[in-house]
Amino acid sequence: MLNALLQLLPQVFLEGLLLGFVYAMIALGYTMVYGVLELINFAHSEIFMIGAVTGVEAFRYLAPVIPNALLLLLIALLLGAAVSGAVAVWVERLAYRPLRKRGTTNRLVPLITAIGVSFVLQDLVRLIEAIWHNEFFLRMTSLPALEQSFALPGVFVQLKSIILVVVSILMLLGLSYLVNYTKLGTAIRAVAQDMNTAALMGINPDQIISRTFLIGGALAGVAGVLFAVQYTTISPYVGFLPGIKAFTAAVLGGIGNIPGAMVGGLVLGQLETLAGTYMPTLTNGNFGTEYKDVIAFLILILLLLFRPQGLLGQVVKEKV
Repeated sequence: MLNALLQLLPQVFLEGLLLGFVYAMIALGYTMVYGVLELINFAHSEIFMIGAVTGVEAFRYLAPVIPNALLLLLIALLLGAAVSGAVAVWVERLAYRPLRKRGTTNRLVPLITAIGVSFVLQDLVRLIEAIWHNEFFLRMTSLPALEQSFALPGVFVQLKSIILVVVSILMLLGLSYLVNYTKLGTAIRAVAQDMNTAALMGINPDQIISRTFLIGGALAGVAGVLFAVQYTTISPYVGFLPGIKAFTAAVLGGIGNIPGAMVGGLVLGQLETLAGTYMPTLTNGNFGTEYKDVIAFLILILLLLFRPQGLLGQVVKEKV
Protein backbone atom coordinates (compact mmCIF):
# COMPACT_ATOMS: atom_id res chain seq x y z
CA MET A 1 0.00 0.00 0.00
CA LEU A 2 2.87 2.31 0.82
CA ASN A 3 4.28 2.02 -2.70
CA ALA A 4 0.89 2.89 -4.20
CA LEU A 5 0.63 5.96 -1.99
CA LEU A 6 4.13 7.08 -2.90
CA GLN A 7 3.43 6.66 -6.62
CA LEU A 8 0.53 9.10 -6.26
CA LEU A 9 2.65 11.68 -4.48
CA PRO A 10 3.99 13.67 -7.52
CA GLN A 11 0.48 14.07 -8.97
CA VAL A 12 -0.91 15.01 -5.56
CA PHE A 13 1.87 17.55 -5.16
CA LEU A 14 0.98 19.08 -8.54
CA GLU A 15 -2.72 19.28 -7.67
CA GLY A 16 -1.83 20.89 -4.36
CA LEU A 17 0.39 23.37 -6.15
CA LEU A 18 -2.43 24.41 -8.49
CA LEU A 19 -4.92 24.75 -5.66
CA GLY A 20 -2.36 26.67 -3.64
CA PHE A 21 -1.76 29.16 -6.42
CA VAL A 22 -5.53 29.78 -6.70
CA TYR A 23 -5.72 30.46 -2.96
CA ALA A 24 -2.63 32.66 -3.19
CA MET A 25 -4.07 34.81 -6.00
CA ILE A 26 -7.27 35.44 -4.00
CA ALA A 27 -5.29 35.99 -0.80
CA LEU A 28 -3.35 38.83 -2.46
CA GLY A 29 -6.56 40.88 -2.60
CA TYR A 30 -7.39 40.17 1.05
CA THR A 31 -3.93 41.13 2.19
CA MET A 32 -3.78 44.35 0.12
CA VAL A 33 -7.06 45.70 1.50
CA TYR A 34 -6.17 44.65 5.04
CA GLY A 35 -2.75 46.25 4.70
CA VAL A 36 -4.32 49.63 3.86
CA LEU A 37 -7.59 49.70 5.81
CA GLU A 38 -7.16 46.87 8.35
CA LEU A 39 -10.47 45.64 6.94
CA ILE A 40 -11.22 41.97 6.30
CA ASN A 41 -13.13 42.35 3.06
CA PHE A 42 -15.26 39.19 3.01
CA ALA A 43 -16.92 40.44 -0.18
CA HIS A 44 -13.61 39.71 -1.94
CA SER A 45 -14.68 36.07 -2.42
CA GLU A 46 -17.63 37.31 -4.50
CA ILE A 47 -15.34 39.60 -6.51
CA PHE A 48 -13.41 36.41 -7.34
CA MET A 49 -16.69 34.66 -8.27
CA ILE A 50 -17.67 37.52 -10.60
CA GLY A 51 -14.35 37.09 -12.39
CA ALA A 52 -15.07 33.38 -12.83
CA VAL A 53 -18.56 34.04 -14.20
CA THR A 54 -17.17 36.70 -16.55
CA GLY A 55 -14.65 34.15 -17.83
CA VAL A 56 -17.35 31.56 -18.47
CA GLU A 57 -19.48 34.09 -20.37
CA ALA A 58 -16.48 35.30 -22.37
CA PHE A 59 -15.63 31.76 -23.43
CA ARG A 60 -19.28 31.00 -24.22
CA TYR A 61 -19.74 33.95 -26.59
CA LEU A 62 -16.25 34.48 -27.99
CA ALA A 63 -15.12 30.87 -28.54
CA PRO A 64 -17.08 30.54 -31.83
CA VAL A 65 -15.46 33.70 -33.28
CA ILE A 66 -11.93 33.47 -31.84
CA PRO A 67 -10.32 30.17 -32.84
CA ASN A 68 -7.01 30.84 -31.08
CA ALA A 69 -7.38 29.44 -27.54
CA LEU A 70 -4.55 31.48 -26.02
CA LEU A 71 -5.89 34.74 -27.48
CA LEU A 72 -9.36 33.85 -26.20
CA LEU A 73 -7.95 33.15 -22.73
CA LEU A 74 -6.06 36.46 -22.76
CA ILE A 75 -9.23 38.37 -23.64
CA ALA A 76 -11.17 36.49 -20.94
CA LEU A 77 -8.47 37.35 -18.37
CA LEU A 78 -8.60 41.03 -19.31
CA LEU A 79 -12.41 41.07 -19.15
CA GLY A 80 -12.40 39.25 -15.80
CA ALA A 81 -9.87 41.70 -14.39
CA ALA A 82 -11.80 44.72 -15.70
CA VAL A 83 -15.23 43.61 -14.45
CA SER A 84 -14.01 42.41 -11.04
CA GLY A 85 -11.85 45.50 -10.57
CA ALA A 86 -14.78 47.79 -11.42
CA VAL A 87 -17.10 45.93 -9.02
CA ALA A 88 -14.48 46.13 -6.25
CA VAL A 89 -14.20 49.91 -6.73
CA TRP A 90 -17.98 50.19 -6.75
CA VAL A 91 -18.23 48.23 -3.50
CA GLU A 92 -15.62 50.43 -1.84
CA ARG A 93 -17.34 53.67 -2.88
CA LEU A 94 -20.88 52.62 -1.99
CA ALA A 95 -20.35 50.44 1.07
CA TYR A 96 -17.05 51.15 2.80
CA ARG A 97 -16.25 54.79 2.01
CA PRO A 98 -19.45 56.20 3.62
CA LEU A 99 -18.59 54.33 6.83
CA ARG A 100 -15.08 55.78 6.74
CA LYS A 101 -16.38 59.31 6.13
CA ARG A 102 -18.71 59.03 9.10
CA GLY A 103 -15.74 58.16 11.29
CA THR A 104 -17.13 54.81 12.36
CA THR A 105 -14.83 53.51 15.08
CA ASN A 106 -16.54 50.19 15.74
CA ARG A 107 -14.54 47.61 13.75
CA LEU A 108 -17.55 45.28 13.62
CA VAL A 109 -19.53 47.70 11.43
CA PRO A 110 -17.36 47.42 8.26
CA LEU A 111 -16.93 43.69 8.93
CA ILE A 112 -20.68 43.12 9.00
CA THR A 113 -21.05 45.41 5.97
CA ALA A 114 -18.55 43.26 4.07
CA ILE A 115 -20.55 40.12 4.87
CA GLY A 116 -23.75 41.85 3.74
CA VAL A 117 -22.15 43.00 0.48
CA SER A 118 -21.01 39.42 -0.09
CA PHE A 119 -24.60 38.13 0.06
CA VAL A 120 -25.85 41.00 -2.14
CA LEU A 121 -23.30 40.19 -4.85
CA GLN A 122 -24.11 36.47 -4.70
CA ASP A 123 -27.83 37.06 -5.17
CA LEU A 124 -27.28 39.73 -7.81
CA VAL A 125 -25.22 37.37 -9.99
CA ARG A 126 -27.72 34.57 -9.40
CA LEU A 127 -30.58 36.87 -10.49
CA ILE A 128 -28.76 38.05 -13.63
CA GLU A 129 -27.77 34.54 -14.70
CA ALA A 130 -31.25 33.16 -13.96
CA ILE A 131 -32.86 35.89 -16.12
CA TRP A 132 -30.21 35.62 -18.83
CA HIS A 133 -29.81 31.84 -19.15
CA ASN A 134 -32.52 30.43 -16.89
CA GLU A 135 -29.76 28.72 -14.93
CA PHE A 136 -27.01 29.80 -12.58
CA PHE A 137 -24.85 26.68 -12.46
CA LEU A 138 -22.48 27.32 -15.35
CA ARG A 139 -19.99 25.10 -17.13
CA MET A 140 -16.84 26.45 -18.76
CA THR A 141 -16.52 25.87 -22.51
CA SER A 142 -13.84 23.24 -23.02
CA LEU A 143 -11.12 24.02 -25.55
CA PRO A 144 -8.94 21.07 -26.72
CA ALA A 145 -5.90 23.32 -27.05
CA LEU A 146 -6.00 24.15 -23.33
CA GLU A 147 -6.85 20.59 -22.29
CA GLN A 148 -3.85 18.99 -23.96
CA SER A 149 -1.55 17.32 -21.46
CA PHE A 150 2.11 16.44 -21.20
CA ALA A 151 3.51 13.39 -19.47
CA LEU A 152 6.36 14.07 -17.08
CA PRO A 153 7.91 11.55 -14.66
CA GLY A 154 5.08 10.61 -12.31
CA VAL A 155 2.66 13.36 -13.39
CA PHE A 156 0.40 14.52 -16.19
CA VAL A 157 0.39 18.28 -16.68
CA GLN A 158 -2.23 20.12 -18.72
CA LEU A 159 -1.43 23.31 -20.61
CA LYS A 160 -4.06 25.22 -18.64
CA SER A 161 -2.33 24.18 -15.40
CA ILE A 162 1.00 25.54 -16.64
CA ILE A 163 -0.72 28.81 -17.58
CA LEU A 164 -2.26 29.06 -14.10
CA VAL A 165 1.14 28.67 -12.42
CA VAL A 166 2.90 31.12 -14.75
CA VAL A 167 0.21 33.79 -14.43
CA SER A 168 0.18 33.41 -10.62
CA ILE A 169 3.93 33.93 -10.37
CA LEU A 170 3.77 36.92 -12.73
CA MET A 171 0.99 38.44 -10.63
CA LEU A 172 3.04 38.09 -7.44
CA LEU A 173 6.14 39.58 -9.05
CA GLY A 174 4.15 42.41 -10.67
CA LEU A 175 2.36 43.26 -7.44
CA SER A 176 5.59 43.19 -5.43
CA TYR A 177 7.20 45.53 -7.97
CA LEU A 178 4.20 47.85 -7.94
CA VAL A 179 4.10 48.11 -4.14
CA ASN A 180 7.86 48.42 -3.58
CA TYR A 181 9.22 50.32 -6.59
CA THR A 182 6.51 52.60 -8.02
CA LYS A 183 5.04 55.94 -7.01
CA LEU A 184 1.62 54.37 -6.56
CA GLY A 185 3.13 51.68 -4.33
CA THR A 186 4.81 54.34 -2.19
CA ALA A 187 1.48 56.14 -1.84
CA ILE A 188 -0.26 52.86 -0.89
CA ARG A 189 2.35 52.17 1.79
CA ALA A 190 2.09 55.75 3.06
CA VAL A 191 -1.71 55.52 3.40
CA ALA A 192 -1.37 52.12 5.06
CA GLN A 193 1.08 53.52 7.60
CA ASP A 194 -0.77 56.74 8.48
CA MET A 195 -3.71 58.00 6.44
CA ASN A 196 -3.84 61.48 7.98
CA THR A 197 -0.12 62.15 7.60
CA ALA A 198 -0.24 60.86 4.01
CA ALA A 199 -3.04 63.37 3.30
CA LEU A 200 -0.87 66.19 4.70
CA MET A 201 1.90 65.13 2.30
CA GLY A 202 -0.44 65.69 -0.68
CA ILE A 203 -1.65 62.13 -1.15
CA ASN A 204 -5.38 61.66 -1.70
CA PRO A 205 -6.24 58.70 0.59
CA ASP A 206 -9.62 58.05 -1.05
CA GLN A 207 -8.02 57.84 -4.46
CA ILE A 208 -5.30 55.49 -3.22
CA ILE A 209 -7.80 53.26 -1.40
CA SER A 210 -9.94 53.14 -4.54
CA ARG A 211 -6.92 52.09 -6.59
CA THR A 212 -6.04 49.45 -3.99
CA PHE A 213 -9.50 47.95 -4.37
CA LEU A 214 -9.15 48.15 -8.15
CA ILE A 215 -5.86 46.24 -8.10
CA GLY A 216 -7.08 43.67 -5.58
CA GLY A 217 -10.33 43.18 -7.53
CA ALA A 218 -8.49 42.81 -10.84
CA LEU A 219 -6.22 40.15 -9.32
CA ALA A 220 -9.28 38.31 -8.01
CA GLY A 221 -10.89 38.53 -11.45
CA VAL A 222 -7.85 36.96 -13.12
CA ALA A 223 -7.85 34.25 -10.43
CA GLY A 224 -11.55 33.63 -11.07
CA VAL A 225 -11.07 33.15 -14.82
CA LEU A 226 -8.16 30.75 -14.28
CA PHE A 227 -10.18 28.89 -11.63
CA ALA A 228 -13.07 28.48 -14.09
CA VAL A 229 -10.73 27.20 -16.80
CA GLN A 230 -9.07 24.76 -14.40
CA TYR A 231 -12.11 23.43 -12.48
CA THR A 232 -14.83 24.12 -15.14
CA THR A 233 -17.99 24.26 -12.93
CA ILE A 234 -19.04 27.71 -11.65
CA SER A 235 -21.99 29.07 -9.69
CA PRO A 236 -22.75 32.26 -7.72
CA TYR A 237 -21.72 30.37 -4.58
CA VAL A 238 -18.36 29.18 -5.90
CA GLY A 239 -16.45 31.99 -4.24
CA PHE A 240 -17.41 31.19 -0.66
CA LEU A 241 -15.13 28.26 0.21
CA PRO A 242 -12.10 29.36 -1.87
CA GLY A 243 -12.53 32.85 -0.42
CA ILE A 244 -12.58 31.63 3.19
CA LYS A 245 -9.60 29.39 2.51
CA ALA A 246 -7.73 32.21 0.80
CA PHE A 247 -8.37 34.33 3.87
CA THR A 248 -6.94 31.46 5.91
CA ALA A 249 -3.94 31.43 3.56
CA ALA A 250 -3.46 35.19 4.05
CA VAL A 251 -3.50 34.75 7.84
CA LEU A 252 -1.25 31.70 7.56
CA GLY A 253 1.37 33.64 5.61
CA GLY A 254 0.96 36.83 7.67
CA ILE A 255 -1.95 39.04 6.63
CA GLY A 256 -0.75 42.32 5.14
CA ASN A 257 2.36 40.59 3.79
CA ILE A 258 2.29 40.02 0.00
CA PRO A 259 4.87 37.20 -0.21
CA GLY A 260 3.21 35.75 2.89
CA ALA A 261 -0.09 35.47 1.03
CA MET A 262 1.61 33.42 -1.68
CA VAL A 263 3.41 31.20 0.83
CA GLY A 264 0.25 30.70 2.87
CA GLY A 265 -1.74 29.74 -0.24
CA LEU A 266 0.83 27.19 -1.36
CA VAL A 267 1.15 25.62 2.09
CA LEU A 268 -2.62 25.42 2.54
CA GLY A 269 -3.13 23.97 -0.96
CA GLN A 270 -0.58 21.23 -0.30
CA LEU A 271 -1.97 20.34 3.13
CA GLU A 272 -5.54 20.21 1.88
CA THR A 273 -4.72 18.09 -1.17
CA LEU A 274 -2.56 15.67 0.83
CA ALA A 275 -5.30 15.30 3.42
CA GLY A 276 -8.02 14.80 0.80
CA THR A 277 -6.00 12.12 -1.00
CA TYR A 278 -4.47 10.14 1.81
CA MET A 279 -6.83 10.56 4.75
CA PRO A 280 -9.44 8.00 3.53
CA THR A 281 -6.73 5.36 3.05
CA LEU A 282 -4.86 6.05 6.26
CA THR A 283 -8.05 6.03 8.35
CA ASN A 284 -9.55 2.92 6.67
CA GLY A 285 -12.34 5.04 5.21
CA ASN A 286 -13.49 6.47 8.53
CA PHE A 287 -12.69 9.99 7.28
CA GLY A 288 -13.52 10.69 3.63
CA THR A 289 -12.19 13.26 1.19
CA GLU A 290 -14.86 15.71 2.28
CA TYR A 291 -12.99 16.20 5.56
CA LYS A 292 -10.20 18.01 3.71
CA ASP A 293 -12.10 21.26 4.21
CA VAL A 294 -11.80 20.78 7.95
CA ILE A 295 -8.03 20.93 7.59
CA ALA A 296 -8.11 24.56 6.38
CA PHE A 297 -10.23 25.77 9.26
CA LEU A 298 -8.34 23.68 11.80
CA ILE A 299 -5.14 25.35 10.62
CA LEU A 300 -6.78 28.79 10.97
CA ILE A 301 -7.83 28.06 14.58
CA LEU A 302 -4.44 26.65 15.58
CA LEU A 303 -2.61 29.51 13.91
CA LEU A 304 -4.66 32.17 15.67
CA LEU A 305 -3.97 30.39 18.94
CA PHE A 306 -0.22 29.85 18.63
CA ARG A 307 1.14 32.18 15.91
CA PRO A 308 -1.31 34.97 15.04
CA GLN A 309 1.41 36.90 13.20
CA GLY A 310 1.59 34.19 10.50
CA LEU A 311 4.50 32.22 9.04
CA LEU A 312 6.40 35.27 7.76
CA GLY A 313 6.02 37.19 10.97
CA GLN A 314 3.72 40.05 9.92
CA VAL A 315 2.34 41.60 13.07
CA VAL A 316 -1.43 41.30 13.24
CA LYS A 317 -2.79 44.57 14.59
CA GLU A 318 -6.39 43.52 15.01
CA LYS A 319 -8.00 40.35 16.19
CA VAL A 320 -9.52 38.41 13.29
